[in-house]
Amino acid sequence: MNQKKKFYAYIIPSTGAKGVCDTWAECEKHVKGIKGSRFQGFKSRDEAAAWLAGGAAYRVKEPAKPGIYFDAGTGRGDGVEINVTDHHGKSLLELALPKSKITKFGTHGLWNATNNYGELLACKYAIEIAEKTGIKTVYGDSKLIIDYWSRGIIKRRDVAAETVKLADAVVLARRKFETAGGRIARISGDDNPADLGFHR
Repeated sequence: MNQKKKFYAYIIPSTGAKGVCDTWAECEKHVKGIKGSRFQGFKSRDEAAAWLAGGAAYRVKEPAKPGIYFDAGTGRGDGVEINVTDHHGKSLLELALPKSKITKFGTHGLWNATNNYGELLACKYAIEIAEKTGIKTVYGDSKLIIDYWSRGIIKRRDVAAETVKLADAVVLARRKFETAGGRIARISGDDNPADLGFHR
């Protein structure tokens, strides 16, 4: 899948170091393991520079529509993280997982998994949480998961067996959810309050 070019801005408040990088790998070298570092991906170098100039504050993404939102990312360098939130960006994973499986960031970590597997698992948890809370719409920004894998359109020979098994479970969950009046919709990552703000 083609991914749009992103630029990454970072700041280390303790030293004042900051900059804009052309790749996540370059940005990661500056921030990995440094407490208090802040970083975020942007569509353009100008947007990244403006974020730094504006104080490098994380913005709260809050779309107009209530719902359950999901995402996955790999930016902290410790495998894939998945996130499921409400429309205010508040983590809801405690409704699907025991607290011991939730990180200090409110996410769930996966090791030896792909980002696409993480997106698929996040979609599964988002559907479960929507059913538990009575919310009728689930949003995500992955075209692959929403338009294909969660509908059963997957190249089974090209994808790991564990991923295919999860996709089959998500297909069943989605059918049940939509039969009961639920809806799964795709939105831009910029409008996703669950967006982790980083991707390789």
